[in-house]
Amino acid sequence: MAIRVEEVPIGAIRRPLPRQTDPQKVVDLMASIQVEGLREPIEVLEVEGEYYGFSGCHRYEACQRLGYETIRCRVRRAPRSVLQRHLA
Repeated sequence: MAIRVEEVPIGAIRRPLPRQTDPQKVVDLMASIQVEGLREPIEVLEVEGEYYGFSGCHRYEACQRLGYETIRCRVRRAPRSVLQRHLA
């Protein structure tokens, strides 16, 4: 499956699995992102036009708290069966 890097609206990314984030790590990332920008894109699955995020939770939260409207993502298009495996 081809992977592309693109800006995705933060509000369009579903985070179906609960994640615990380290509040200090989020604050540190916010400071870093404000100075250097987001160095490493988060990874999302695109399934039937919907985006699902399973990793990069600290980077996602930092960008969200900074008020970013979009976040740079590595997008991998996948069928619903792949999404189901991630949710299992």
